[in-house]
Amino acid sequence: MKRWLWMAVMVASMVCGTVAAVPAGSVADTATQVVTLAGNHRLVMLGEYHGTAETPLLVADLMERYSRDTAPVRLGLELPMSENAALARYLRSSGDADARAALRTSPFWQVKDDQHDGRRSRDMLALIETLRVLRLQGRDVGVAGYDIEISTYDTDMDRDAAMATHLRQQFNALPAGARMVVLTGNVHAMRHPFADAPPEMKHRTMASYLLDLPLYSVRVEALRGQFWGCMNPCRALTLRELPAQDPVVETDPERSYDVWVHLPALSVGTLTDP
Repeated sequence: MKRWLWMAVMVASMVCGTVAAVPAGSVADTATQVVTLAGNHRLVMLGEYHGTAETPLLVADLMERYSRDTAPVRLGLELPMSENAALARYLRSSGDADARAALRTSPFWQVKDDQHDGRRSRDMLALIETLRVLRLQGRDVGVAGYDIEISTYDTDMDRDAAMATHLRQQFNALPAGARMVVLTGNVHAMRHPFADAPPEMKHRTMASYLLDLPLYSVRVEALRGQFWGCMNPCRALTLRELPAQDPVVETDPERSYDVWVHLPALSVGTLTDP
């Protein structure tokens, strides 16, 4: 895990938020912030920009921390549930070239060019490999997708509702006392839409269906850099540059997230191709 520490991480302040007294620093420090601020919440949801190199590193660090002392922890990824059998096989494999190739045989991993929405990358594959290694070390970790196939929903609201149903089922199936970390797009992770959100973002989000669970929603932002977004066509998009700030905890009943954190920079990950 020490190889992650070279990435510096800062955290952001938002209007009407409460500044949290957790120091900024590296990816490891940001993981400390999330663990500290999430406290005993057993469903920690990270709302990300897709297609970056840095966020999978943060998730891997959190999975390592939460799984210490044999604590059971599961990772939910924004992958179709049809990938779950392959994910489970890979975690049981030796991680050799044949196992890696088998993991990428489904149509999901074959998308490329302007249809690539950033959820598929070598960085995400490296995250899955990290979980395999943790299992070899005796950690009680697992990973599963909770998304549905694109062809099976008509609206974004239908998709969010379906994903929430799958996550609820997976959470309810956790071992006693287990924690679940969920990586998802930042809109899906909203507890409530922004008051000034455009009409297409006013629908109920995935997180909004899960507020009765011990949910802690974290918005993962960055002070600068790029991510991979599908804005006709899918391509690298540049973030608005921001000054370094502290983490901000939101407490309003209609808050969009429980806390905002900022990495110092995001960069487009190495996207997979056939």
